[in-house]
Amino acid sequence: MSIKKICIVVTARPSYSRIKTALIAIKNHSKLELQLVITGSALLGRYGNAVDFIEKDGFKIDEKVFTVLEGENPTSMAKTTGLAVMELASVFYRLKPDAVITIADRFETIATSIAASYQNIPLIHIQGGEVTGNIDEKVRHANTKLADLHLVASENAKARVLKMGEHPETVFNTGCPSIDLAAEIKKNPKLDFDPILKYGGVGANINWKKEGYLVVMQHPVTTEYASARKDVEQTLQAVFELGIPTFWFWPNVDAGSDGTSNGIRTFRELKKPENIHFFKNMEPQDFLKLLINSRCLIGNSSVGIRECSYLKIPVVNIGSRQNRRQRGNNVINSSYNKCEIIEAINNRLAAKDITSENMYGDGKSGKRIADILADTDLSFHKTITY
Repeated sequence: MSIKKICIVVTARPSYSRIKTALIAIKNHSKLELQLVITGSALLGRYGNAVDFIEKDGFKIDEKVFTVLEGENPTSMAKTTGLAVMELASVFYRLKPDAVITIADRFETIATSIAASYQNIPLIHIQGGEVTGNIDEKVRHANTKLADLHLVASENAKARVLKMGEHPETVFNTGCPSIDLAAEIKKNPKLDFDPILKYGGVGANINWKKEGYLVVMQHPVTTEYASARKDVEQTLQAVFELGIPTFWFWPNVDAGSDGTSNGIRTFRELKKPENIHFFKNMEPQDFLKLLINSRCLIGNSSVGIRECSYLKIPVVNIGSRQNRRQRGNNVINSSYNKCEIIEAINNRLAAKDITSENMYGDGKSGKRIADILADTDLSFHKTITY
């Protein structure tokens, strides 16, 4: 029996939670061999050192590829992607995988797709067919057209991939592996650690146990990167004025993250908010425990659309970053306006009718993905019929 070598490229901290249970299932599958490549912001300390959590979880990392160029603007994004194509091409040449997996829609994931496709290595795309906004929208669908096998997270996503001309026998609705983690947390939701004692961070020693707390995760929007600082200042002011204890997470590496980060630092130094504590990153399970025990998530992270819908966590989704993404009744939308954000948060804090949604998975995605990879004939050639 031949063992298939499956190479997975993790490029950023959210990508790890999106794929963790599939990594475990592939690693433990008798017909599969896991090859793991870490690159992008997942290697960088200022974005939370996701690689440390990956190694702590017991995964052997085959290659670490440093590709991120300074700048946090569209030009540095393009150059980072170009450098990643060159470096990953060499990595795949050395590892000789039977297939490569690219995850979701972050801007640098197209580098994985190009490096694999141009070397006639079957490409598998996780979480294609979804709709959002900014550069992620284009990258996701470009990944789909380069991919040979599609493991999508919802029925709506599957329908879109099929409309793009992909062959039905290559498109599987596996659900999202991040929901597997959420399902584990749902069974045992107790917050069994002190976030500040375990992860440090900076800012006030907030009284989160007595009053409850909010969580904020706001990233820049690549097509609106010039306004990133102004946008985050509106959210900062809203949370500051509400006075509710808040755990705030650092933005990702997208264009505009300098503006978001500088806005946070300046506000922190000038206002010295006594109700906000800032973190870079957390282990995926700890982050979900923090979320499920929170009063509300605020910002524009996809975790509010995906895991929070499953866990019945109230969410205020700000701006256009998750534009048109399928969502549950846990989410209310807001613009980048302080007064509107405050009103939306108060709406979610008072909400009583939030229900659990399983549109993005049932908690068994990781094993499902591994079984499909083991049992499906992989090909690097396709002709599309529209």
